[in-house]
Amino acid sequence: MAHQEIERKFLVTGEYKSLAYSKTHIEQGYFATEPGKTVRVRIRDDKAYLTIKGPSRKGGFSRYEFEIEISMEDAREMMNLCMPGRVNKDRYLIKNGKHIIEVDEFFGENEGLVMAEIELSSEDEEYIKPDFLGKEVTGNYHYYNKYMLRRPYKMWKDEVDFEK
Repeated sequence: MAHQEIERKFLVTGEYKSLAYSKTHIEQGYFATEPGKTVRVRIRDDKAYLTIKGPSRKGGFSRYEFEIEISMEDAREMMNLCMPGRVNKDRYLIKNGKHIIEVDEFFGENEGLVMAEIELSSEDEEYIKPDFLGKEVTGNYHYYNKYMLRRPYKMWKDEVDFEK
């Protein structure tokens, strides 16, 4: 199905920065974070996007996602219309077999959280799990950016179990 996002999420517990071939900064603002839908604006370095996401299905593995590039001027204006708060993070891209792992290092109210995502073409696709990945958190709503906007990581980080 077109516009289907299939991914697995993990906490990061080891060194990853030296493995990255790219680093970008991301700022996200949210218009809607209702159950089953998310509408956000994202500025990623010198590009901007408007994204609509549907509800997570199959234990959080997949969901509908539609993203379009917008002008930086429109994105900056849209940020003023967003709900209070922003999600700020640096994203590192790491080649891993035939996949790219996206590692997000969060800042601000979510500082201290480092999480990785592996996008797959199917829910049962095999992948290599590198040593820097810890506990899988796919489907755990605490690790959705929209949740961290309302209840930042600093409020619940002591409850996290980083064991594999």
